[in-house]
Amino acid sequence: MERKVALITGITGQDGSFLSEFLLEKGYDVHGTIRRSSTDFRERIAHLEGKPRFHLHYADLGDSMSILQVIGKVRPTEIYNLAAQSHVQVSFDAPEFTADVDATGVLRILEAVRQCGLADTCRIYQASTSELYGKVEEVPQNENTPFHPYSPYAVAKLYGYWIIREYREAYNMFCCSGILFNHESERRGETFVTRKITLAAARIKQGKQDKLYLGNLSSLRDWGYAKDYVECMWLILQNDKPEDFVIATGEQHSVRDFCRLAFHNVGIELDFVGEGAQEKGVDRATGKVLIEVSPDFYRPTDVVNLWGDPTKAKAVLGWNPQRTSFEELVKIMVEHDMKKVAVEKAGEQVKFNLEEYLEKGIVK
Repeated sequence: MERKVALITGITGQDGSFLSEFLLEKGYDVHGTIRRSSTDFRERIAHLEGKPRFHLHYADLGDSMSILQVIGKVRPTEIYNLAAQSHVQVSFDAPEFTADVDATGVLRILEAVRQCGLADTCRIYQASTSELYGKVEEVPQNENTPFHPYSPYAVAKLYGYWIIREYREAYNMFCCSGILFNHESERRGETFVTRKITLAAARIKQGKQDKLYLGNLSSLRDWGYAKDYVECMWLILQNDKPEDFVIATGEQHSVRDFCRLAFHNVGIELDFVGEGAQEKGVDRATGKVLIEVSPDFYRPTDVVNLWGDPTKAKAVLGWNPQRTSFEELVKIMVEHDMKKVAVEKAGEQVKFNLEEYLEKGIVK
């Protein structure tokens, strides 16, 4: 029987959790790395812990010995490097940390595979990013579009992309990059703009928030569903030869479009008035301003026009980038966050009632 053992770095993230579920269904033994921390961030994979073919190990991409130890112990047949400091804005505030994890971290994995004698048997997937295109030089972007990284995050990821290619050519290793365009889900971190929007729509609808502040509403992105994208990651490593692929939907929408659709899904119709930093999103029914632009959310250099061309992935891998439409994606996220906010409200009410009862001496 073929041995199928996957090692996933960044397993606690949205992609790592979806990929774990996908690979377990495929019959893999799934191993993941997590970092030691005083705060536990395992909520996305908590439902998988305890399963007989799901295993976690402590390791950090900033620590080569921990990576070497885990790879030597697990001896995986496939590695999915999803771990990264993946927030573009944060990379301007923490550029050195971003470079150490997102650039040198890739090298540490490649070298660990070689040192453990797995160069001929272990296939490696590197989560690359559409941010490589940055200040875009052509639209849409494909595998041959020139790179022009426009943030410390993108520059670090570009090193990861090129070191993967170097080890593929120098050592004949099966290592590939998936150039992922923006992919979202109900498991997306709450600091990312799409989740920020869907949570705000839910909170405003339920009276828990008054207004949403955003950056450039005209920024254009190619947004897909993370659950669909992990299938393409797996397909890349099942291909006959190691190649790099753009993973995208081939459709483009603005931040404004995302806002309009998210609020529509909670029953609020938005009209946008003004331009640039003066633009506002107004509730059509009440005239109340619900969205404003804040200069705090503008980046020193801003990528404004990302649009992927998934032709190669469709033709070579047979992947369907349109399985979940943009409209369906936004609806999934909003419905999840409406339930989340409702639960939070219920919890707050229970706490309030308990405090009131204690104060009145009804319960002790």
